[in-house]
Amino acid sequence: MDELGTSDYGIYNLVAGVVAMLGFLNASMTAATQRYLSFDIGKSDIERLKKTFSAVLSIHFFLALFCLLIAETIGLWYINNKMVYPIDRTYAVNMVYQFSVITFLMGIIQVPYNSLIIAREKMNIFAYVSIIEALFKLGAVYLLMTLNKDKLIVYSILTFLVAFIVRVIYQIYCRRHFNESKFRFEYDKKYYSELLSYSGWSLFGNMAAVLRSQGSNVILNLFFGTVINAAYGITLQVLSAVNMFVSNFQLALNPQIIQNYASNNRDRAINLMMQGSKFSFFLILMLIVPIIINTEYVLHIWLKEVPENTAEFIQLCLIGILIDSISGSLMTMITAIGKIKLYQLILGSMNIFILPISYMFLNAGYDGEIIFKISIIFSILSLIIRLMFLCFLLELDLKLFFTTVLARIFSVMSVVVALLNLVNNTYYQVMEGDEVFKSLFKISGVIIAVVILVIVLGTNGRERSFLRNKIQTIVS
Repeated sequence: MDELGTSDYGIYNLVAGVVAMLGFLNASMTAATQRYLSFDIGKSDIERLKKTFSAVLSIHFFLALFCLLIAETIGLWYINNKMVYPIDRTYAVNMVYQFSVITFLMGIIQVPYNSLIIAREKMNIFAYVSIIEALFKLGAVYLLMTLNKDKLIVYSILTFLVAFIVRVIYQIYCRRHFNESKFRFEYDKKYYSELLSYSGWSLFGNMAAVLRSQGSNVILNLFFGTVINAAYGITLQVLSAVNMFVSNFQLALNPQIIQNYASNNRDRAINLMMQGSKFSFFLILMLIVPIIINTEYVLHIWLKEVPENTAEFIQLCLIGILIDSISGSLMTMITAIGKIKLYQLILGSMNIFILPISYMFLNAGYDGEIIFKISIIFSILSLIIRLMFLCFLLELDLKLFFTTVLARIFSVMSVVVALLNLVNNTYYQVMEGDEVFKSLFKISGVIIAVVILVIVLGTNGRERSFLRNKIQTIVS
């Protein structure tokens, strides 16, 4: 943001957000792809797996063409006629838009390959490629600092090049390690219909999720302009970083849940689901508590100019992430069951309903924070509805879920909240010295306290024994 400036950074995030609104089309097929590939592996049906991969790759090619058509008609019209930005940046905005569209289309074609890697549980490749991607992004930032060109346009081109390199790496890896990734066109009308029917309802749910995220960005732009979009863009960066931290854990767990359900190992699948909900929450908790209590300080270290409302946006967004983390494994189980029509209809409608409610409150004079507060309320309601669906579809024992997951989460959170209140009320009264030292001392102290609370209050005897054995193995 320092190199682009607040306004250009806000423009980039808004333009990219308009393109990302097409992501609901891609996300719907992603859910179907991961579900069917993992299901075939769970059934140990290799021929079916080859058929599934070729089918979903074909569908993704056609999906990319459809998204291109939408982007170059409706999307382009919105960019040039409705979006609010300085008139002298029109050319740059259109350049950013076109490169964002190309980057997005590459992401669509990449989905079947990434889904196969996840289904095959080869998570280490994601770690290696993430390191490569981070190095390329670091190089892109350096070039941005040295090139004497329009930095907004240069940034969009460099982002595209990084995405292209990552796309090539994943495809080469799949071709060399998985025989089923070799494309062979085979049209089976019944199977294509099954895939598209499942994707159709996922489409509605994912459309609503994208509208909830990117639609909020557009609404904020309508009321406050591009400066607040910069704050929202930074918030989304923090959101992405935090989600990435726990996504590796969930990615490793999700294929296991689906494969165990596919092989009729129902009890094992439910146990994995509950462990996923609980430990996803604790992983997020350990990460976000230090950020929440030091948001302003961290932002001023990270950025030379901190857009107004950024700290408040980040804190509220992190609370929403914490609540949503409980639902991650629940959604995977519902996906594995496959009966998603009514589920997507209800949850998707709720997500869409957030936007008119947010618009109504903003129009009444509320500040931008109200969007995040409304989202938090809807995240809690969504969790309750997912549990109700699992009771109906899976005969989930709610009492068992409450004692195994929710009761331990509540016990840890009650002590954490009390601890944070104590820290905020007494910390600066008793600590003296350099500001950096005080902040580091507070962060380390809070992290240690949260880890201890999670181990003591958040885990049972079997889980503590497992953790102890793992630590002993690492140490020895």
